[in-house]
Amino acid sequence: MLASAREKNKVSCHTCGRINPLEEASCLRCQAPLHSRKKNSVQRCLALSLASIIAYIPANVWPIMIVTNLGRTEESTILAGVATFWQMKAYPVAITIFIASVMIPALKLLALGWLCALSAGWIETNPRRANRIFWLTELVGRWSMVDVFVVAILVALVQLGNIMSIAPGTAAVSFGMMVILTMLAALSFEPRIIWDNARQSATHE
Repeated sequence: MLASAREKNKVSCHTCGRINPLEEASCLRCQAPLHSRKKNSVQRCLALSLASIIAYIPANVWPIMIVTNLGRTEESTILAGVATFWQMKAYPVAITIFIASVMIPALKLLALGWLCALSAGWIETNPRRANRIFWLTELVGRWSMVDVFVVAILVALVQLGNIMSIAPGTAAVSFGMMVILTMLAALSFEPRIIWDNARQSATHE
């Protein structure tokens, strides 16, 4: 296995990507602070992931949208909204909301937990595969907010006084917090630890 940048007394800048000498405190190009590895990345990632799990439960249980139609008020959860769009035969919208608002957050939390377990040495796998999973987790995580965007658009467009109106429910806050926490968890994770563990395993062999 090739030597790491740290073994060659080099460190890359997280802002501009420039390779700098390890002894430098800031990047020689953009002056951003340099660090070879994020400190306590696994602990911070796990803490943020657990917090997002706590927010994930009310986000799916509490109503995310409150619809008032001819004086009658109905509260809708995420899954109820998916079922409503499905009954309206708006299949692409229903599938998109289900994948982005239910599947992706759950899969992202599972992926982050798996990556933390891998970094802690509890499990082993190919580091290239693990980095692909981490890259995919960062890529798709931002699309989890699509349900909040749908509610925001409906709230802005459907305001017909006593005839019909739509307001965000309490779950919208929990859902937004959950998405932000998972994004912060992914940002706090240090994928280079996976390669460090792989090098240590190769050395011991």
